[in-house]
Amino acid sequence: MTFIQLEYIVALDTFRHFAEAASKCFVTQPTLSMQIQKLEEELGLKIFDRSKQPVLPTDAGTEIIEQARKILAERDMITENIAAKKGTVNGELNIGIIPTLAPYLLPLCIHPFTKKYPNVKLIVTELTTELIISKLREGKIDVGLLVTPLLQKGIQEQVLFYEELVAYISKNNMAYKKTYLLDKDIDPNKLWLLEEGHCFRSQIVNLCELRKSSREASHFQYEAGSLETLRRMVDMNDGITILPELATLDMTVKQQQHLRYFKQPAPVREVSLITHRHFAKKKLVELLRQVIINAVPEKIRKNKKLNIISI
Repeated sequence: MTFIQLEYIVALDTFRHFAEAASKCFVTQPTLSMQIQKLEEELGLKIFDRSKQPVLPTDAGTEIIEQARKILAERDMITENIAAKKGTVNGELNIGIIPTLAPYLLPLCIHPFTKKYPNVKLIVTELTTELIISKLREGKIDVGLLVTPLLQKGIQEQVLFYEELVAYISKNNMAYKKTYLLDKDIDPNKLWLLEEGHCFRSQIVNLCELRKSSREASHFQYEAGSLETLRRMVDMNDGITILPELATLDMTVKQQQHLRYFKQPAPVREVSLITHRHFAKKKLVELLRQVIINAVPEKIRKNKKLNIISI
């Protein structure tokens, strides 16, 4: 049994396809297949059921692959610790981040990270919360940046900061006259929402109790794919939308006039870094966490978790 063989079975479990797994391991498909077969012969059992498409692990194989992931993670930790003792930081970090966080957080932290750790390659992908969790479990990404609490088995959460939710209101909307908002000040028939699949949408639904409200009076319903689209819809039409605090930082003075804050304790979303329980690259993940916290504006770092809106 070798580390290479363990890497191959983990890759095949991750991608469930021989050709794709071989490509990710930078070997030919026959090489990967032969090494997995050798491991199966050594153990005296089948790790994968090759009669199924996609290829699936057997019951015994599932347990072996789980143990293989732990062994490889421990190996990577040894490598990381040695590099740390030598004072070197290098490697590759695959990051999944939700779309309502990426445009606002990444510009703050990516440049400081790459400047400080030039030998670390960051691979960042925008994904929904559901996909981030799935890819973490499959080992396809190393870390996720999203909104919590998730309460998912096997997923570890490290809170980074609490981000206030802020209303962006048209001058034609009654709520524009308010100094501070209450939840009840928001007319659900005038509220612009993100499309289904975004965790931020479900937070706004919970904040405004839309499940208890009717939108039948609305003659037009539109669900956007981005927060920027929602803001522009408010600018061009009547209505109101809710934005996370980071999305307001680069607004013009004119745009800031449309912002209204909620009465204290203000609603917030909890932004966290998440990893799988068997994750490796602990050093790189910790360095990323430190850079993010230092990059976030001080006001946001000081926000309290008094009124966390559930997903």
